[in-house]
Amino acid sequence: MNFVTILTALNPADAHLAASRLEAAGFHPFVQHEFAAMGMEGYTLAAGGILVQVPVDEVDEAKAFLNTSEDCSE
Repeated sequence: MNFVTILTALNPADAHLAASRLEAAGFHPFVQHEFAAMGMEGYTLAAGGILVQVPVDEVDEAKAFLNTSEDCSE
C-alpha cells in the first residue's frame, strides 16, 4: 500500500492529534519519522518533520476533512 504525506508537523502532539482525528473519521493514517525527529533536540525540522500519511486513495478526502474540521473549530 502506498502512503502520501498530507501533513508535516514539528511536534508529535500535533501529528498524533491529526492522525487521531483522521482515524476517528474512518481514514487509515500513519505517523512516520516521529522517533528520528525526536532523536536530538531541535532536529525535527532538519529531519523533515513528523509526517502524517494516508493511503493514496484517501488523500483528497483526508485533506478536505482536515481543512474542513480546522475551519469549524475556530
